[in-house]
Amino acid sequence: MARRSAFNQQAELPAGDQTTASSGLYGQPEAVGECPLAAQDIEKDHARRSRYLRYLTGMLSRPITAAPVAVLPRVIVQFWDDLAHLPADVRECMTSWRALEHQGFEREVYDDASARSFIRSQFGDTHTAAFDSCTHPAMRSDYFRLCYLARKGGFYVDADDVYQGTDWTPLFRDSRLRLQALCYDTATDTMVDPRAAMEIDDNGGTLIHYVNNNPIIAPVGHPIVMAALEASTAALLAHCGGPMDIQSMTGPGNLTVALAQHALHQEQSEQSVDVEILLDWDTVAVSRWPLSYRGDERNWRLWSQQ
Repeated sequence: MARRSAFNQQAELPAGDQTTASSGLYGQPEAVGECPLAAQDIEKDHARRSRYLRYLTGMLSRPITAAPVAVLPRVIVQFWDDLAHLPADVRECMTSWRALEHQGFEREVYDDASARSFIRSQFGDTHTAAFDSCTHPAMRSDYFRLCYLARKGGFYVDADDVYQGTDWTPLFRDSRLRLQALCYDTATDTMVDPRAAMEIDDNGGTLIHYVNNNPIIAPVGHPIVMAALEASTAALLAHCGGPMDIQSMTGPGNLTVALAQHALHQEQSEQSVDVEILLDWDTVAVSRWPLSYRGDERNWRLWSQQ
C-alpha cells in the first residue's frame, strides 16, 4: 500500500537554533539545542529530532567522493494486500516499473499471503505475529518492506508511485542506503519541498523534517533497516489494544528514529554514515493522485480504527 503524508507528531520546534560549537563528522555541530544530543533525545524529543534531521539532510544529500561500492540487488519490490482485487488505476502505477525489467531488474510483487509466508520462512513466529497484528494494509506494507530488505536488500517502491522513465543509475552507483527527505509544515498542514525547506530559517518552529519509508533502496541487512524492523516488531507486539499510531509504529516516524540514532552513533564514533538522503525523488517517480482506493478506508488516513 502507499503512503505520502505529513508526520503526525506535530511537536513545536524550539525558537531559534542554540547549537553548541562542538564539531561533528561533517564539520557541523553535533549538538542540536542547548545540550549535546543523546540517543534518548532522538526517540523522545520530536523537536530536537527534527532539527537533527534537517542537519542530516544537508549533510547526506551532498555529493561524496567515496562510498561503499558493493552491488545493490536490482530487485524492485512492491506490495498490495489483495492482488486478486487490485484496482485498475493502482495496477497502472505498479506496472510502470516494468520498464526497468528490460534494464536488468527483477520485479517482485507481494500480497498479504505471500508477504506473511516470506516473513514466516525468513524470521519465524515472532515477526509473523507482529505482521498479523498490523490491522491495516498500510501497516502490513510498512512492516513487510522492512522484513524483505533486511533479508534480501533491493528497491522497495510504493504501489501508487509512477516511474517517470528517468535515469535510475545514480540510485545504484554505490551501496549506501537511500531514503527520501520529507518536510511538513504544521502551520499550513501541507508538505514543503525539502530542498526549499533547507533554506528556511524556521524561527516559528513549524517545520518537521523527517524521511519517508518510500522508496527504500538498501543493501542486505543495513543497520538502519534492522533497527527499524526490531523497533517496529517490539511496538506491535507490545500494543495492548486501542488506536494504533501507524507513522510511529511501522511508518516514516519509526524509520526516521532509526536513521537518526544510527547517524548520531556513527558521528560520535567518528565513522561515516552510509546513507544518501534524496531531495529529488519526484524526478524519478511521482505519487499519483487521485486513485480510487483513497476515498475509503483502504486509505489509512480515513481509517476509523473501530
